[in-house]
Amino acid sequence: MKILVTGGLGYIGSHTVYEVIRNGHQVVIIDNLSNTSKDVLGALNQLTGRELTFYEADILNMNHLTAIFEKEGPIDGVIHFAAKKSVNESLEKPAYYYDNNVAGVINLMKMIDRFGLKYFVFSSSCTVYGQPEIIPVSEETQIVKSPTPYGNSKIIAEMILEEYTKLKPGLSTVMLRYFNPVGAHETALIGELPIGIPSNLMPFITQTAAGWREQLKVFGNDYDTRDGTAIRDYIHVVDLADAHVKAIEWMVPQNDVVEVFNIGTGNGHTVLEVVHSFEKTTGMKLNYALVERRAGDIEQIWADTTKSEQILGWKANRTLDDMTLSAWRWQERLSKPK
Repeated sequence: MKILVTGGLGYIGSHTVYEVIRNGHQVVIIDNLSNTSKDVLGALNQLTGRELTFYEADILNMNHLTAIFEKEGPIDGVIHFAAKKSVNESLEKPAYYYDNNVAGVINLMKMIDRFGLKYFVFSSSCTVYGQPEIIPVSEETQIVKSPTPYGNSKIIAEMILEEYTKLKPGLSTVMLRYFNPVGAHETALIGELPIGIPSNLMPFITQTAAGWREQLKVFGNDYDTRDGTAIRDYIHVVDLADAHVKAIEWMVPQNDVVEVFNIGTGNGHTVLEVVHSFEKTTGMKLNYALVERRAGDIEQIWADTTKSEQILGWKANRTLDDMTLSAWRWQERLSKPK
C-alpha cells in the first residue's frame, strides 16, 4: 500500500513511518516542521536505507494538499498525526487548536472525496474519557466533555470522522485512542524532542538528567494512589507505532468499517514509579521536587486493551524499564557535541 503520513517527522509520526516501511509499504510524508526538525528525515533515511518522499506542507493549505495528492496518487490511505497537542497552549489559543485539529481533518476528508482513499487512521487520545469513574477504561467508557480545547478537538474530530465514514462508501476508518507514549527507537536515531519546554513527563525527566532543565516538578503527591502521585498508562512509542500498521492492515479485508481502539499497556504507573525506573535503568539520581497538584490533571487512568488485542492482534510488549532506558539513550545522543 501507499500511505500518506501527516506529521510524519514528529515524535510518533517518525516511529510510525519506520514501522510502515519495515512492514513493506510505501510512505509519503507531510510535515510543516512546526514541532520537529528536518534532521528527522535524515535519520529516517538512515534507518530505512532509502530516500523517503517528504513534503514540507501544512494540511490547512488546500493548495499544498491537492498538489501532493495529484503528484503522488493513487494513495491508498492516510495515517493522520498532524495536530497540536499541548493542553495548556490550547487554553491560550483555542481558535488555533480547533482550526488545526478539526479543520485539518476536514481538509483530509475533502481529499478523500476527490481522490478516493480507502483507509484512514486517526490519532486520538484517552483525553476523551476525562476522569473516569471505572478503571481500566474500555472503548465503551463514556466520552466526557473536556475542560480544554485540545480534548474537545479530539472528541469533535472523532465524531465527524465516524459520521463521515458511515456516509462514505468504500472508506474505512480506525481511531486510536493513545494513552501516554514515551521512549525512543532502539537505535536512538529518532525520539522525542519537543520544541521549547516539554509538556510531557519523559522528556522533562531526560532533559533534567542531562542538565538542560534545573529540576523536575512532580505535580501532586496527595492523590488516592499507592504513592500519592498520579497514575498513567505509559506505552513505548515503538509499540504504539506498530499499532498503526496493525490498524491499517486490518482494514484491508474489511468493508466500510469504523472502529475505535484503546492503545495502551493495560497497566498504570505512578509518576514516581517512572522516576524510579529511570534512576534504576540509567544509574542516575534525578533532581525532582514534589509540588502542589496542577489544575486540570486527572488522578489516574489506564486502558483496557482487550479489544485491540482480540481484533487487531496487537499487544504492547515493552516494559517501563525499556521505555525509560531508551528515552535516556536518545537524550544522550542529543547531548553529545555535534
